Amino acid sequence: MPRLGTNSSKMTESQSPSHFPPPEEEEPTQNQNTPFHVPVEIISDEEMALIEAAFAATRALVSSPPRASSSAHFRENVRSIKSITLLSKRSISSCSQSDPFVIDVEDSGRLTSSQKRNRVVDSLLHRFRRKRGLSVTDITATEWCEKKMEYSLLGGKPEKTKAMKAGSIRHEALEEEVIKRVKVHVTSAEDVWALKFLNFIVGANQLLFDGLTRELPLVGFAEGVWMVGIIDEIRMPKGESDTYPMLVDTKTRVRASLPGEPQRRNGRLQLMCYKHLWDSLVADEFPSRQFFDFFSLNPYQILSAEIRENTAKCGFPAETLTDMLRYLRNTWNMLPPAHEQLLLRYELQEDQSLLGEDQFEYDLNWVKGQIKSSLEVWRGEREASYTPEEERWKCRSCKFASECPASNCGSQEGRTLNANS
Repeated sequence: MPRLGTNSSKMTESQSPSHFPPPEEEEPTQNQNTPFHVPVEIISDEEMALIEAAFAATRALVSSPPRASSSAHFRENVRSIKSITLLSKRSISSCSQSDPFVIDVEDSGRLTSSQKRNRVVDSLLHRFRRKRGLSVTDITATEWCEKKMEYSLLGGKPEKTKAMKAGSIRHEALEEEVIKRVKVHVTSAEDVWALKFLNFIVGANQLLFDGLTRELPLVGFAEGVWMVGIIDEIRMPKGESDTYPMLVDTKTRVRASLPGEPQRRNGRLQLMCYKHLWDSLVADEFPSRQFFDFFSLNPYQILSAEIRENTAKCGFPAETLTDMLRYLRNTWNMLPPAHEQLLLRYELQEDQSLLGEDQFEYDLNWVKGQIKSSLEVWRGEREASYTPEEERWKCRSCKFASECPASNCGSQEGRTLNANS
């Protein structure tokens, strides 16, 4: 049975919320006949200082010469953010010291509703993953280096390296061994999600009948956030007594050697996140109403004619996304939880020869702890940390090494950027 794919030339940013940032909302127009009401809000001197600092940072960026490099813009952006952050902390701290009856809300943990709302709006999760959801690779990127993840969002995602491109080509080749892709046109976000649901259903049936499927899309609600991902491979064990599917991920290597522990740990986290999502789905822990609300989807919008035609050909005739979700739930109910044993495979890029395998046991408490730690950064509950000193070798291949103080010898976490950077 073919797996369907979208025709990217027919898609816009608003049509694929899991892969593209949401479109900017248009500013509402004011009726000329309606008197314009300006709300008045009294603010403190400290808040006024923050606003002035923000305006100063904005003016500096706007007035920058057009020939300024993106790297210079990035450094100015980082310094402006740091200045405003330090000013806010200094103002709150000075208030607490000057008046013993004023409580430092940051230290006390008691934030007002407006402060909590501002923190949510300014968070990386809201700014960069609103209506899209976190991907599993967002979690693994945060575990690899929180600062690099943050810089990637603020300064632009690094271009794919030759090794990364080779890895993508290898995954496509593995997928083509068991899946035939058919491109279809999509006209709405509902069409995109209908295809994702259909591809999961088709892949799950392939797993049950053939014992193997690859590139299976997942979406689930875990630790209070929506997460998406694509599982490299799922295989049914050959033993008749074991009916739990095993999740597998294949990593390609430039050198003919197995990776170090930090890279293995990162790969294990990725597979554990997939199992966490898989197990929540088969347990029917999928809040449908929250799903439609978060991704701004209309559950009753009629799908395009081409999507309806293809779902019917696959044996799942559907008019709306709600119909597809009903088929999806029926599929989940047929599936068992994933195997407690997970498998990482390492191949040499040059000839696809197997370098080794890492089979390990699922640790629910560990993976939940890792996700929660990552979410603290994404939600703005704490600042992103630099990679530990014993793993600073990662900095040698980092695009942001020249801007990051952690990459300099003897630098300590929390050190500010050099004024000449």
